[in-house]
Amino acid sequence: MSASTSIPPTADRRTFVRATLDLGDLLLRPWSREGADLEVMLDGLVTAAADPLIARWNPFPAADRAEAMARLELREGGWDRGDAADFAVLGAADGSVLGAVGLRWDDRADGLAMIGYWTLPAARGRNVAARATSAVTDWAFSTADARRIEIAHAIGNEASCRVAHRCGFLLEGTLRQSYRYGDGAYHDEHLHARLATDPVPADRATA
Repeated sequence: MSASTSIPPTADRRTFVRATLDLGDLLLRPWSREGADLEVMLDGLVTAAADPLIARWNPFPAADRAEAMARLELREGGWDRGDAADFAVLGAADGSVLGAVGLRWDDRADGLAMIGYWTLPAARGRNVAARATSAVTDWAFSTADARRIEIAHAIGNEASCRVAHRCGFLLEGTLRQSYRYGDGAYHDEHLHARLATDPVPADRATA
């Protein structure tokens, strides 16, 4: 993985600074309202919001381009404050939106962050989510002084559980009825976590 980023010497180490992560066939770029691929990003969000699995496990409002634009504005605000890092996962060959990885500080002073992800149907079964999540995790550890990163997912979301394991996030326990998902019900969640000091998993997806 190569990353293009610039961190001022005096910057707060626990600040997420915009970067593009190049995984060869995948590009992870900050969601943005600027750039030639704006329409692609907007349409990708609208398509994602309408997908049944995303609507259930990762719901967000983007019924049309206007709502998608508002979501981009929200994501840009997180980058501007340095407290959230939201990446679009794009196919390097055609620039199509394949998914997303989002990282936010849960306790910035303590170096504790949460990470989440989703993929569109065309990207599923191709290790896209695992590769992108691993890349963003490594980036947060190396550039933002993250100490611990957590993943919480509904127990019924088995695909998300597989991604967490593949990326080296150890299962630490069950959170009972901890979050209301897109179906309107509170679900038990698995809590996974990875520490900056944990070894890189030997079998994680790289291609």
